[in-house]
Amino acid sequence: MTDTKAAAFFDLDRTIIGGSSMFIFGLVAFRSGLVTKRELVRDAQNAVAFKMSGASDEKTDAVKDRILQAIEGVKVTTLTNMADEILPKLMHDVRREARGLIDLHTDAGRDTYIVSASPIEIVGRFADEMGMTGGLGTVAEISDGVYTGELAQPFCYGEGKADALHRIADEMGYDLEASYAYTDSAGDMPMLDAVGHPVAVNPDKALETVAYHKGWPIVEFSRTKKKVIKRTTAATSAVALAGSAFALGWAWGRQS
Repeated sequence: MTDTKAAAFFDLDRTIIGGSSMFIFGLVAFRSGLVTKRELVRDAQNAVAFKMSGASDEKTDAVKDRILQAIEGVKVTTLTNMADEILPKLMHDVRREARGLIDLHTDAGRDTYIVSASPIEIVGRFADEMGMTGGLGTVAEISDGVYTGELAQPFCYGEGKADALHRIADEMGYDLEASYAYTDSAGDMPMLDAVGHPVAVNPDKALETVAYHKGWPIVEFSRTKKKVIKRTTAATSAVALAGSAFALGWAWGRQS
């Protein structure tokens, strides 16, 4: 028996939840006067496109820039207070299959993390609400309790997500080769490549193609469909894990 310590890392949008956390954040930010109606409408359009086809680097960078611009000069307490309104909306949108999969990893003794481009103030609180080990999100620079409009760490998207995994692995002693990662977007390929057990969840077309050729499990979570495994050439154990997650998630959803 070994003392290998592993973790499971979950993307947020279209993986744990069915939609876009960025749009939920934008809606609450609009109500708080941090973004304009025009920006809110643009976010709504991007959220629809994101739900249908996944994120792109250009769209994600645009969201990042708008968020940083919106919070520049804003007190940190303003954003943390906004979390009180954002969290119930996120919890309502949690996919029951994802809930079951998180529970399976917890029961297996693995720590679980959300990894998202959304602000760490939101991601961390949401991870707490989900009973997960922690959250890895975008960290904005703060000076005297106010956001400067700059980043304090690499943007938590693309290579930034892989950087976040390596940082937490170094800090906590995780063996990334024994760890798992779940995401829907080809933009998160660096995160998937960083672990020994990558899984594509509700993948966009680009990620689906890569996963198929690399033999990664491809699973499909839905609130209405009873089919969870879409296509896979990976090991039977990975398929069984995904199927078990669906079964647990379905039971959890019926009880809630």
